[in-house]
Amino acid sequence: MSAVASGAPRLPVRLGWGFYDTGVLAWRNVLRILRNPVFLVTEVVVQPVLFTLLFAYIFGGAIHIPGFAYIDFLMPGIFVQTITFGSMNTATGLAEDLEKGLMDRFRSLPIAYWAVPVARVAADLLVDVFGLGLMIAVAYLIGFRFHGGPTQTVEALALVLLWGFAISCFGTLLGAVLRKPTTVQAFGFLAMFPLTFASSTFVPVQTMPAWLRAFSSHSPITAVVDAARHLILNAPGGESSIAGAIAWSIGVLVISIPVAAYSFQRLTR
Repeated sequence: MSAVASGAPRLPVRLGWGFYDTGVLAWRNVLRILRNPVFLVTEVVVQPVLFTLLFAYIFGGAIHIPGFAYIDFLMPGIFVQTITFGSMNTATGLAEDLEKGLMDRFRSLPIAYWAVPVARVAADLLVDVFGLGLMIAVAYLIGFRFHGGPTQTVEALALVLLWGFAISCFGTLLGAVLRKPTTVQAFGFLAMFPLTFASSTFVPVQTMPAWLRAFSSHSPITAVVDAARHLILNAPGGESSIAGAIAWSIGVLVISIPVAAYSFQRLTR
């Protein structure tokens, strides 16, 4: 007896419906963001613009980068920092859905269990693209410029979004494991802030104390920032940082996707 005849849809049919479920849930997540003006303004608009203006004007006169303006050095770090902080929004949103019992409703519906985390990541990537465009526009108004050609610019933004995809998948893992918004937010403050600031985001790691430089030089944030900075500034000798950024992004994906999928499968049983 065929799979269809026995009542079990074929794999392509199940995948097709799963992608449809993902699209519907992703649109639900986007609408949720659009209907929450406080979150939209503070997290998506104000925070990245505020970081850009504060660090550009506070540190801009004190830090001198040979051959480049500080704003050009700064912006790749701001791009990566904002994308990284966005992963906590992914984790918090999923944790809120779990706490409010939304997963219990999804469990009663004939939807693919993996559609929920994939939809969350897809919606947050759309927000990341919007936020990235906004930051570029604001940075251009205060003097930032891409020093590489169009290809290097696209490669730099693709690296940042690849990291955004990876760290958003990690956010789904955190949301599924920690489950409570307050716990997720506490983890974000204790882990993401030191990891982001103890990197090459705002200053060259060579200016740090030896013990901190040893950590910062091997940070995933430093790898992604240095790779994007190399492409944006058209600086020589950045091939190793590009390879490191890709390796870190793939490594996070390899760990996050199967563990998050397993966690959500358990939640939907």
